[in-house]
Amino acid sequence: MELFGYIAAHFAVIALIIFACAIFDASCQAAVRKIIFDTDPGTDDAMALMLALNSPELDVRAITVVPGNVTAEQGLENALRMVSLANRCDIPVAGGARHPLFQKLVTAEFWHGKNGLANIELPRSKCKADPRFGPDLIIELVHASPHEITLVPVGPLTNIALAVEKDPSIVPLIKEVILMGGSIKGGNVNAAAEANIYNDPEAAQIVFQAGWPLTMVGLDVGDKTLLGRKQLGQLASTHGPVNDFIYGVAKFLVELSEKFGDGGTPMYDPLAVGVAIDSTLVTAPAMHVDVETRGEFTRGETVANRRNEVERNVLRGDRYIIEGVDKVQPNAKVGVEVQADRFLQLFVSRIQGK
Repeated sequence: MELFGYIAAHFAVIALIIFACAIFDASCQAAVRKIIFDTDPGTDDAMALMLALNSPELDVRAITVVPGNVTAEQGLENALRMVSLANRCDIPVAGGARHPLFQKLVTAEFWHGKNGLANIELPRSKCKADPRFGPDLIIELVHASPHEITLVPVGPLTNIALAVEKDPSIVPLIKEVILMGGSIKGGNVNAAAEANIYNDPEAAQIVFQAGWPLTMVGLDVGDKTLLGRKQLGQLASTHGPVNDFIYGVAKFLVELSEKFGDGGTPMYDPLAVGVAIDSTLVTAPAMHVDVETRGEFTRGETVANRRNEVERNVLRGDRYIIEGVDKVQPNAKVGVEVQADRFLQLFVSRIQGK
Protein backbone atom coordinates (compact mmCIF):
# COMPACT_ATOMS: atom_id res chain seq x y z
CA MET A 1 0.00 0.00 0.00
CA GLU A 2 2.86 2.36 0.78
CA LEU A 3 4.29 1.73 -2.70
CA PHE A 4 0.89 2.38 -4.28
CA GLY A 5 0.56 5.64 -2.34
CA TYR A 6 4.02 6.74 -3.44
CA ILE A 7 3.25 5.99 -7.11
CA ALA A 8 -0.09 7.84 -6.90
CA ALA A 9 1.57 10.86 -5.33
CA HIS A 10 4.30 10.77 -7.96
CA PHE A 11 1.78 10.77 -10.80
CA ALA A 12 -0.17 13.57 -9.11
CA VAL A 13 2.97 15.74 -9.08
CA ILE A 14 3.60 14.94 -12.75
CA ALA A 15 0.01 15.89 -13.59
CA LEU A 16 0.42 19.22 -11.79
CA ILE A 17 3.66 19.90 -13.68
CA ILE A 18 1.99 19.12 -17.02
CA PHE A 19 -0.94 21.40 -16.12
CA ALA A 20 1.43 24.22 -15.12
CA CYS A 21 3.40 23.81 -18.33
CA ALA A 22 0.19 23.98 -20.34
CA ILE A 23 -0.72 27.27 -18.66
CA PHE A 24 2.81 28.58 -19.21
CA ASP A 25 2.73 27.64 -22.89
CA ALA A 26 -0.64 29.35 -23.30
CA SER A 27 0.71 32.54 -21.78
CA CYS A 28 3.73 32.36 -24.08
CA GLN A 29 1.37 32.04 -27.07
CA ALA A 30 -0.17 35.39 -26.09
CA ALA A 31 3.25 37.00 -26.16
CA VAL A 32 3.77 40.64 -25.40
CA ARG A 33 4.07 42.70 -28.59
CA LYS A 34 7.30 44.69 -28.95
CA ILE A 35 6.59 48.12 -30.43
CA ILE A 36 8.47 51.21 -31.53
CA PHE A 37 6.23 54.23 -31.01
CA ASP A 38 6.90 57.02 -33.51
CA THR A 39 5.16 60.23 -32.50
CA ASP A 40 4.74 63.99 -32.92
CA PRO A 41 3.52 64.81 -29.38
CA GLY A 42 0.65 66.15 -29.61
CA THR A 43 -2.40 65.80 -27.35
CA ASP A 44 -3.84 62.64 -28.86
CA ASP A 45 -0.25 61.37 -29.15
CA ALA A 46 0.02 61.87 -25.38
CA MET A 47 -3.11 59.79 -24.81
CA ALA A 48 -1.80 57.13 -27.19
CA LEU A 49 1.60 56.99 -25.47
CA MET A 50 0.11 56.64 -22.00
CA LEU A 51 -2.24 53.93 -23.25
CA ALA A 52 0.77 52.04 -24.61
CA LEU A 53 2.79 52.44 -21.41
CA ASN A 54 -0.17 51.27 -19.30
CA SER A 55 -0.96 48.17 -21.37
CA PRO A 56 0.73 44.89 -20.40
CA GLU A 57 0.19 43.55 -23.92
CA LEU A 58 2.77 46.02 -25.25
CA ASP A 59 6.50 46.31 -24.67
CA VAL A 60 7.54 49.80 -25.78
CA ARG A 61 11.13 49.31 -26.94
CA ALA A 62 11.71 52.90 -28.10
CA ILE A 63 10.01 56.22 -28.74
CA THR A 64 11.11 58.16 -31.81
CA VAL A 65 10.01 61.74 -32.36
CA VAL A 66 8.98 63.32 -35.65
CA PRO A 67 7.90 66.93 -36.29
CA GLY A 68 4.22 67.44 -37.03
CA ASN A 69 1.85 68.70 -34.38
CA VAL A 70 4.81 70.65 -32.97
CA THR A 71 8.42 71.24 -33.96
CA ALA A 72 11.04 68.54 -33.57
CA GLU A 73 12.52 70.29 -30.52
CA GLN A 74 9.19 70.72 -28.74
CA GLY A 75 8.14 67.18 -29.58
CA LEU A 76 11.30 65.68 -28.08
CA GLU A 77 10.86 67.74 -24.91
CA ASN A 78 7.22 66.66 -24.65
CA ALA A 79 8.11 62.98 -25.10
CA LEU A 80 10.82 63.14 -22.45
CA ARG A 81 8.53 64.83 -19.93
CA MET A 82 5.79 62.25 -20.49
CA VAL A 83 8.15 59.30 -20.17
CA SER A 84 9.48 60.85 -16.97
CA LEU A 85 5.95 61.32 -15.63
CA ALA A 86 5.34 57.63 -16.22
CA ASN A 87 8.65 56.69 -14.52
CA ARG A 88 9.89 54.97 -17.68
CA CYS A 89 13.35 56.43 -18.20
CA ASP A 90 14.38 52.89 -19.23
CA ILE A 91 12.78 53.49 -22.65
CA PRO A 92 15.08 55.22 -25.16
CA VAL A 93 13.58 58.45 -26.53
CA ALA A 94 15.28 59.68 -29.70
CA GLY A 95 14.81 62.68 -31.93
CA GLY A 96 14.49 62.04 -35.63
CA ALA A 97 13.82 64.10 -38.75
CA ARG A 98 13.73 67.88 -38.41
CA HIS A 99 11.34 68.50 -41.30
CA PRO A 100 9.36 66.64 -43.98
CA LEU A 101 11.21 65.17 -46.95
CA PHE A 102 10.29 67.77 -49.58
CA GLN A 103 8.07 70.48 -48.10
CA LYS A 104 7.81 72.99 -45.29
CA LEU A 105 6.61 71.76 -41.91
CA VAL A 106 3.04 72.59 -40.89
CA THR A 107 2.52 72.57 -37.09
CA ALA A 108 -0.82 72.39 -35.29
CA GLU A 109 -0.60 74.32 -32.01
CA PHE A 110 -4.07 75.64 -32.88
CA TRP A 111 -5.47 72.18 -32.10
CA HIS A 112 -2.98 71.02 -29.44
CA GLY A 113 -2.10 74.09 -27.38
CA LYS A 114 1.03 76.23 -27.51
CA ASN A 115 3.25 73.47 -26.17
CA GLY A 116 1.39 70.66 -27.91
CA LEU A 117 0.19 69.19 -24.61
CA ALA A 118 -2.99 71.21 -24.01
CA ASN A 119 -0.90 73.97 -22.38
CA ILE A 120 -0.23 71.65 -19.42
CA GLU A 121 3.26 72.21 -18.02
CA LEU A 122 4.62 68.85 -16.93
CA PRO A 123 7.58 68.72 -14.53
CA ARG A 124 11.03 68.79 -16.10
CA SER A 125 12.11 65.38 -17.28
CA LYS A 126 14.36 63.14 -15.23
CA CYS A 127 15.06 61.22 -18.46
CA LYS A 128 17.71 62.08 -21.03
CA ALA A 129 17.32 61.93 -24.79
CA ASP A 130 18.98 59.00 -26.53
CA PRO A 131 21.81 60.37 -28.72
CA ARG A 132 20.97 58.09 -31.65
CA PHE A 133 19.11 59.42 -34.70
CA GLY A 134 15.52 58.12 -34.60
CA PRO A 135 15.58 56.25 -37.96
CA ASP A 136 18.95 54.71 -37.03
CA LEU A 137 17.52 53.53 -33.72
CA ILE A 138 14.59 51.93 -35.56
CA ILE A 139 17.02 50.11 -37.88
CA GLU A 140 19.18 48.94 -34.97
CA LEU A 141 16.27 47.59 -32.91
CA VAL A 142 14.68 45.81 -35.86
CA HIS A 143 17.92 43.98 -36.63
CA ALA A 144 18.31 43.12 -32.94
CA SER A 145 14.82 41.56 -32.83
CA PRO A 146 14.00 40.36 -36.34
CA HIS A 147 10.32 39.56 -37.00
CA GLU A 148 9.36 40.79 -33.53
CA ILE A 149 9.00 44.57 -33.81
CA THR A 150 5.74 46.33 -34.67
CA LEU A 151 6.05 49.96 -35.74
CA VAL A 152 3.28 52.20 -34.43
CA PRO A 153 3.69 55.60 -36.12
CA VAL A 154 1.04 58.15 -35.11
CA GLY A 155 2.51 61.24 -36.79
CA PRO A 156 3.89 62.09 -40.23
CA LEU A 157 5.80 59.13 -41.63
CA THR A 158 9.13 60.88 -42.20
CA ASN A 159 11.16 58.81 -39.70
CA ILE A 160 9.79 55.52 -41.01
CA ALA A 161 10.48 56.47 -44.63
CA LEU A 162 14.04 57.55 -43.77
CA ALA A 163 14.67 54.22 -42.04
CA VAL A 164 13.40 52.29 -45.07
CA GLU A 165 15.38 54.38 -47.53
CA LYS A 166 18.58 53.97 -45.52
CA ASP A 167 18.18 50.23 -44.92
CA PRO A 168 15.52 48.47 -47.04
CA SER A 169 16.53 45.15 -45.46
CA ILE A 170 14.41 46.02 -42.40
CA VAL A 171 11.17 45.66 -44.41
CA PRO A 172 10.93 41.84 -44.28
CA LEU A 173 12.14 41.91 -40.66
CA ILE A 174 9.24 44.06 -39.40
CA LYS A 175 6.36 42.11 -37.90
CA GLU A 176 3.77 44.77 -38.75
CA VAL A 177 3.19 48.50 -39.21
CA ILE A 178 0.08 49.94 -37.53
CA LEU A 179 -0.20 53.59 -38.44
CA MET A 180 -2.60 56.40 -37.67
CA GLY A 181 -3.07 58.34 -40.86
CA GLY A 182 -5.04 58.72 -44.03
CA SER A 183 -8.71 58.41 -44.82
CA ILE A 184 -10.88 56.89 -47.52
CA LYS A 185 -13.76 59.32 -46.92
CA GLY A 186 -12.24 62.80 -47.11
CA GLY A 187 -9.75 64.75 -45.03
CA ASN A 188 -9.45 67.12 -42.11
CA VAL A 189 -6.81 69.58 -43.36
CA ASN A 190 -8.80 70.00 -46.54
CA ALA A 191 -11.41 68.13 -48.53
CA ALA A 192 -9.10 65.23 -49.36
CA ALA A 193 -6.14 64.82 -47.01
CA GLU A 194 -5.64 63.75 -43.39
CA ALA A 195 -3.06 65.75 -41.42
CA ASN A 196 -0.35 63.12 -40.84
CA ILE A 197 -0.23 62.13 -44.50
CA TYR A 198 -0.60 65.72 -45.70
CA ASN A 199 2.44 66.73 -43.63
CA ASP A 200 4.71 64.41 -45.64
CA PRO A 201 2.99 62.72 -48.59
CA GLU A 202 6.24 61.47 -50.16
CA ALA A 203 7.23 59.74 -46.94
CA ALA A 204 3.77 58.20 -46.68
CA GLN A 205 3.97 56.82 -50.23
CA ILE A 206 7.31 55.19 -49.39
CA VAL A 207 5.80 53.56 -46.30
CA PHE A 208 2.65 52.33 -48.05
CA GLN A 209 4.61 50.85 -50.95
CA ALA A 210 7.40 49.26 -48.86
CA GLY A 211 5.89 45.77 -48.94
CA TRP A 212 5.42 44.99 -45.25
CA PRO A 213 2.20 44.03 -43.39
CA LEU A 214 0.47 47.36 -42.78
CA THR A 215 -2.75 48.40 -41.07
CA MET A 216 -4.10 51.89 -41.68
CA VAL A 217 -6.12 53.32 -38.79
CA GLY A 218 -7.44 56.39 -40.53
CA LEU A 219 -9.39 59.54 -39.89
CA ASP A 220 -12.74 58.08 -40.84
CA VAL A 221 -12.59 55.16 -38.40
CA GLY A 222 -11.09 57.38 -35.69
CA ASP A 223 -14.03 59.76 -36.06
CA LYS A 224 -16.25 56.98 -34.70
CA THR A 225 -14.40 56.87 -31.36
CA LEU A 226 -15.54 60.03 -29.60
CA LEU A 227 -14.37 60.51 -26.03
CA GLY A 228 -16.94 62.78 -24.40
CA ARG A 229 -18.22 64.01 -21.07
CA LYS A 230 -19.06 60.48 -19.89
CA GLN A 231 -15.48 59.24 -20.21
CA LEU A 232 -14.18 62.56 -18.86
CA GLY A 233 -16.23 61.98 -15.71
CA GLN A 234 -14.81 58.49 -15.36
CA LEU A 235 -11.24 59.81 -15.61
CA ALA A 236 -12.05 62.49 -13.02
CA SER A 237 -13.09 59.82 -10.51
CA THR A 238 -9.57 58.41 -10.13
CA HIS A 239 -6.24 60.08 -9.54
CA GLY A 240 -2.53 59.66 -10.11
CA PRO A 241 0.15 61.49 -12.09
CA VAL A 242 -0.72 59.89 -15.45
CA ASN A 243 -4.47 59.80 -14.79
CA ASP A 244 -4.59 63.50 -13.87
CA PHE A 245 -2.44 64.54 -16.84
CA ILE A 246 -4.59 62.63 -19.32
CA TYR A 247 -7.74 64.00 -17.70
CA GLY A 248 -6.38 67.52 -18.33
CA VAL A 249 -5.52 66.70 -21.95
CA ALA A 250 -8.91 65.08 -22.54
CA LYS A 251 -10.76 68.00 -20.96
CA PHE A 252 -8.92 70.43 -23.26
CA LEU A 253 -9.85 68.33 -26.32
CA VAL A 254 -13.48 67.75 -25.32
CA GLU A 255 -14.02 71.46 -24.72
CA LEU A 256 -12.35 72.25 -28.04
CA SER A 257 -14.60 69.76 -29.84
CA GLU A 258 -17.68 71.30 -28.25
CA LYS A 259 -16.74 74.71 -29.67
CA PHE A 260 -17.08 73.13 -33.11
CA GLY A 261 -20.40 71.49 -32.27
CA ASP A 262 -19.04 67.95 -31.85
CA GLY A 263 -20.05 65.53 -29.13
CA GLY A 264 -16.53 64.55 -28.15
CA THR A 265 -12.93 64.31 -29.28
CA PRO A 266 -11.90 61.65 -31.84
CA MET A 267 -9.35 59.21 -30.46
CA TYR A 268 -7.20 59.02 -33.57
CA ASP A 269 -3.75 58.10 -32.22
CA PRO A 270 -4.97 56.10 -29.22
CA LEU A 271 -7.00 53.89 -31.55
CA ALA A 272 -3.84 52.87 -33.44
CA VAL A 273 -2.36 51.75 -30.11
CA GLY A 274 -5.66 50.03 -29.34
CA VAL A 275 -5.34 48.02 -32.55
CA ALA A 276 -1.79 47.03 -31.55
CA ILE A 277 -3.26 45.74 -28.28
CA ASP A 278 -6.29 44.03 -29.87
CA SER A 279 -6.68 43.87 -33.64
CA THR A 280 -10.32 42.77 -33.29
CA LEU A 281 -11.28 46.31 -32.28
CA VAL A 282 -11.46 47.26 -35.97
CA THR A 283 -12.77 45.72 -39.15
CA ALA A 284 -10.03 46.22 -41.73
CA PRO A 285 -10.44 44.77 -45.23
CA ALA A 286 -7.41 44.56 -47.51
CA MET A 287 -7.06 47.30 -50.14
CA HIS A 288 -4.40 48.79 -52.37
CA VAL A 289 -3.56 52.27 -51.11
CA ASP A 290 -1.57 54.96 -52.91
CA VAL A 291 -0.75 58.46 -51.70
CA GLU A 292 -1.40 61.41 -53.99
CA THR A 293 1.73 63.57 -54.13
CA ARG A 294 0.98 65.90 -57.08
CA GLY A 295 -2.67 66.95 -57.09
CA GLU A 296 -3.45 70.63 -56.59
CA PHE A 297 -6.50 69.85 -54.44
CA THR A 298 -5.70 66.27 -53.42
CA ARG A 299 -2.04 66.26 -52.33
CA GLY A 300 -1.77 63.96 -49.32
CA GLU A 301 -4.93 61.99 -50.09
CA THR A 302 -4.81 58.26 -49.45
CA VAL A 303 -6.44 56.70 -52.52
CA ALA A 304 -7.78 53.26 -51.67
CA ASN A 305 -8.82 50.74 -54.29
CA ARG A 306 -11.70 49.03 -52.51
CA ARG A 307 -12.21 46.45 -55.27
CA ASN A 308 -8.49 45.85 -55.87
CA GLU A 309 -9.18 45.97 -59.61
CA VAL A 310 -8.35 48.36 -62.46
CA GLU A 311 -9.62 48.39 -66.03
CA ARG A 312 -7.06 47.44 -68.68
CA ASN A 313 -7.09 50.04 -71.46
CA VAL A 314 -5.32 49.26 -74.73
CA LEU A 315 -4.61 51.84 -77.45
CA ARG A 316 -6.35 50.98 -80.69
CA GLY A 317 -5.88 53.62 -83.37
CA ASP A 318 -6.97 56.99 -82.03
CA ARG A 319 -8.57 55.75 -78.81
CA TYR A 320 -8.20 53.39 -75.89
CA ILE A 321 -10.45 50.36 -75.62
CA ILE A 322 -11.26 48.57 -72.35
CA GLU A 323 -10.17 44.99 -72.89
CA GLY A 324 -10.55 43.59 -69.40
CA VAL A 325 -9.97 44.02 -65.71
CA ASP A 326 -6.66 43.46 -63.92
CA LYS A 327 -6.23 42.63 -60.26
CA VAL A 328 -4.03 44.84 -58.08
CA GLN A 329 -2.30 43.54 -54.99
CA PRO A 330 -3.56 44.91 -51.65
CA ASN A 331 -0.82 46.58 -49.60
CA ALA A 332 -2.76 47.55 -46.48
CA LYS A 333 -5.55 46.56 -44.19
CA VAL A 334 -7.76 49.63 -43.94
CA GLY A 335 -9.89 50.22 -40.87
CA VAL A 336 -13.52 50.87 -41.81
CA GLU A 337 -15.46 49.97 -38.65
CA VAL A 338 -14.59 50.04 -34.96
CA GLN A 339 -16.04 48.71 -31.71
CA ALA A 340 -15.95 52.19 -30.26
CA ASP A 341 -17.51 51.56 -26.85
CA ARG A 342 -15.20 48.63 -26.16
CA PHE A 343 -12.18 50.69 -27.18
CA LEU A 344 -13.16 53.70 -25.05
CA GLN A 345 -13.73 51.42 -22.06
CA LEU A 346 -10.28 49.89 -22.63
CA PHE A 347 -8.67 53.33 -22.84
CA VAL A 348 -10.27 54.71 -19.68
CA SER A 349 -9.56 51.58 -17.64
CA ARG A 350 -5.90 51.51 -18.65
CA ILE A 351 -5.37 55.19 -17.85
CA GLN A 352 -7.00 54.56 -14.48
CA GLY A 353 -4.47 51.78 -13.92
CA LYS A 354 -6.99 48.95 -13.99
